[in-house]
Amino acid sequence: MRVEIWSDVICPWCYIGKARFEKGLAAFAGRDDVEVVHRSFELSAGAPRNGRQALGPELKAKYGWDDAQLKAMEDRVGAAAAAEGLGMRHDRFVTGTFDLHRVLHLAKERGLQDELLDAFYTANFAEARPISEDDTIVDMATGAGLDADEVRKVLADEDAYADAVRADEKEAAELGANGVPFFVIDRRFAVSGGQPAPVFTQALEQAAAAGGLQTVAGTGGDGAVCADDDACDVP
Repeated sequence: MRVEIWSDVICPWCYIGKARFEKGLAAFAGRDDVEVVHRSFELSAGAPRNGRQALGPELKAKYGWDDAQLKAMEDRVGAAAAAEGLGMRHDRFVTGTFDLHRVLHLAKERGLQDELLDAFYTANFAEARPISEDDTIVDMATGAGLDADEVRKVLADEDAYADAVRADEKEAAELGANGVPFFVIDRRFAVSGGQPAPVFTQALEQAAAAGGLQTVAGTGGDGAVCADDDACDVP
């Protein structure tokens, strides 16, 4: 069985959803026969890497939120992360992620994609490191087992793995994914959002026995998603 997960590095529900999926997978009897592949999705397609631009002011300006609304959103996401044993800093940065996805494709070729994605998530959400900066990217990548020179070469060549990122995003659109995380199981079942772990276990069990792409769960509640304009589904 193959599970494809479309996600973005700066999407909090992707971070939380990955942890929930892994718990759901651990409870699935056929877990040893499941291949997990991470695919690219940009919440802000074409956005540049922005250095150390703070996320809070960016969200307030973009959505017209006041301090209370921003705090409510961050508190909700923080509580959901804490429930999964994940760290969540509120002073993290905003950035375009195309280059990060290109490096993730390098990691996929080296069999280190999952390790690098975890490193990106931890650095961004739990540590509020500037993941847009080359030195930070290289540090995270080498920590995940990649070669520093290879990573710098990819970052310096804007065409390296660019087609692979765009192909993932095109495929997401063809499958009807307009937000992430988006999970597709054997091209038979789709799960939208960072659903609770039992939802993933149920989806895996159903996909093992059924045919035809079906949506198991939608957005909202504990299954919140981040949409392709980088807005998260918050009350």
